[in-house]
Amino acid sequence: MEIYFAVLNFTLSGVIGLVGILTLRKVSTANEVVFALLPLLFALHQFTEGFVWLGAGGYIEARAFNLAAGIFIYYAQGLLPFLVPLAVWLIEKNGFRKNILGILTLLGLGLAIYTMYGLSTVPSSVSVLNNTLYYKNPWTANYYDAVIYIITTCGSLMLSSSISVALFGLLNLLGLTIIFFLRPYGFTSLWCLYAAAISGLLYFHFVERRIKFLQDLKKKQDELSMEFTKEIDALDKKRSQFIKKVEQYE
Repeated sequence: MEIYFAVLNFTLSGVIGLVGILTLRKVSTANEVVFALLPLLFALHQFTEGFVWLGAGGYIEARAFNLAAGIFIYYAQGLLPFLVPLAVWLIEKNGFRKNILGILTLLGLGLAIYTMYGLSTVPSSVSVLNNTLYYKNPWTANYYDAVIYIITTCGSLMLSSSISVALFGLLNLLGLTIIFFLRPYGFTSLWCLYAAAISGLLYFHFVERRIKFLQDLKKKQDELSMEFTKEIDALDKKRSQFIKKVEQYE
């Protein structure tokens, strides 16, 4: 069974990785790089969990298993609550949304430092429970961390002025809630799998932004065209008047 889930993770990683590359190709400013990297990072994250499944099934040695599990849990529990609000804050325009996202980014940074300290000092364990990977660490196993985690990740996404990004945040919140009630022990593994699977929505943020850019460009082009037409008409009128005056003198 573990080999089946490993193949599933590797396959999903490949699909999301392709979306991640396409997303990165849509980047036009430096502020968009972190946000555009998210699908690709989700893909690499799922690729890592493929090795965790192989380790859980005894297909790779314990050292490789522990390394893969450590990378997965550090990214999922330690880095994401800072990386997500930072990425959204960078692409948001100035205004009240950006101010709130700035606060969430600082909150996420504090949680990330706190969590990574705990993960580095308190040993984590990984086991398979009901065909689900159960990542357990006593340091992070509390509701306070969970609430702040949800606020900094899902909350920051839902605050975005981009419809596709806000939808991604809402779907993540719904998925997270369902997972919490059905399989709370699989929170880390299943939610990251779910978030990775729907991360393709982030690509549409760039499609949405491209459409707006082209619309603005067309509007400016139309405005310039009208100004050119008016200027040409004015110059043509002056030229006609000048020709008439010349003809009168002749």
